[in-house]
Amino acid sequence: YFDATGLDAHQARAGWERSFGDTVRWLPSLQIASGGFVGGSLNVEVGKTWFVGAGLGRTNQLPYYNLNYDPNDAMTLASGYRAPSGASYALSLTKDNRDNPDQQHLHATYRTPLESGDRLTVDILFKQGLVGGSPINRIGATITYDWPKFFIRVAFDPNANFSADDVVRISTGMRF
Repeated sequence: YFDATGLDAHQARAGWERSFGDTVRWLPSLQIASGGFVGGSLNVEVGKTWFVGAGLGRTNQLPYYNLNYDPNDAMTLASGYRAPSGASYALSLTKDNRDNPDQQHLHATYRTPLESGDRLTVDILFKQGLVGGSPINRIGATITYDWPKFFIRVAFDPNANFSADDVVRISTGMRF
């Protein structure tokens, strides 16, 4: 079927993301999707307990159904704290810097290890920008449960991809 924008919402996708380093961490990612879409990002974080970071994402701008909250042609600024318990608290701002500079997302993210060795992440989103020429200010959320090799994620994305559509996503994946 097709969503309200006319884009085929059934789209094959694959991606890769990895972090390298300790005090200075490099976080590259790549995405591909049917229809020829290709995208990627590079983020850098500095610090162990307290950290700051910056990143840049780019795509070939072919049509795709974005499965994450943020614009992919964007810059990101982040800061946070990693507690001795393994929990982390972060704020990140992602702002479109290519086609729609009014679009931005502010994330407040809490991640904690669980006694079972699993992990829980809660991400609250504050979204603002123009949708059909009208300004929006919306709140969304994602909850992710990680096992050592797999994860499940449930997300509410208001005005997904800055369209008129509110989307609930359920994702599963494999960690390797």
